[in-house]
Amino acid sequence: MEKTKTLALMTALVLIFMWVGNLFAGSTGMTVAFYAALATNFISYFFSDKMVLAHYNAIEVDAKTSPLLYDIVSRLAHRAGLPMPRVYIIPEQVPNAFATGRNPSHAAVAATQGLVDLMTPQEIEGVLAHEMSHVRHYDILISTIAAVFAGAIVMIGNIARSSLAGRNGNGRAKGLGVLIATVLMPVAATIIRMSISRSREFRADEGAAHLTEHPEWLMSALAKLDDYANGNRIANATSQTAHMFIMNPLTATEGMSRLFSTHPSTAQRLARLENIRLGRPAEE
Repeated sequence: MEKTKTLALMTALVLIFMWVGNLFAGSTGMTVAFYAALATNFISYFFSDKMVLAHYNAIEVDAKTSPLLYDIVSRLAHRAGLPMPRVYIIPEQVPNAFATGRNPSHAAVAATQGLVDLMTPQEIEGVLAHEMSHVRHYDILISTIAAVFAGAIVMIGNIARSSLAGRNGNGRAKGLGVLIATVLMPVAATIIRMSISRSREFRADEGAAHLTEHPEWLMSALAKLDDYANGNRIANATSQTAHMFIMNPLTATEGMSRLFSTHPSTAQRLARLENIRLGRPAEE
């Protein structure tokens, strides 16, 4: 299923690039845009994880530089039967975390410094178990590529608006630029929503509960994460990458971030985890 979604995203990006290229320069522009889209697809598939990690200034750590974090990830990977992912710390005091990579053999788990500083070891394990569940379910490829694609689409919209709006006061060109920008932003949001189901967060929460055998660890962590997210925003957080985090890093802001929201409410997540803790079906 995730491979099918990834192929659909790549196809959608090619079509959008070609549409905009045709608007700019007819068939020639469409041809150039086609090859540009192919290049973007290639880069996204093989390097999107590195791009996202670089965007958040993530620093790779090991057993010596961050023994607690590394030990927890190592233990969870062994328990889940997964290869050991690369481990990163994001120099940010708001607690949060995400996983990225194109498959479990090329995965990375990133946690903010705030998560390490403000959470108990059990809460950290609950959060990282959630991220390892994303790795196990192959959520990381579609999640990371969707982030890069949405960013590319928004960039195209901004370029189109700026370029066409500056054409000697041509009212039609200005209108076309605004149209492209206003259409492409919702398209980017729709692509993320179609490819990133909210159910994946429930599934990762459930996976974390079973992986740690202590759903209350993740419950406690989610309550803290929600509290911090409502009053603070991660410095480099964008609407295009917000879906990757365990907790929406844009909760404290209004506007376009809601359009891209792919997270269920914390109350819903806690209720499901409570059912698991009590041995009841999660959906009750």
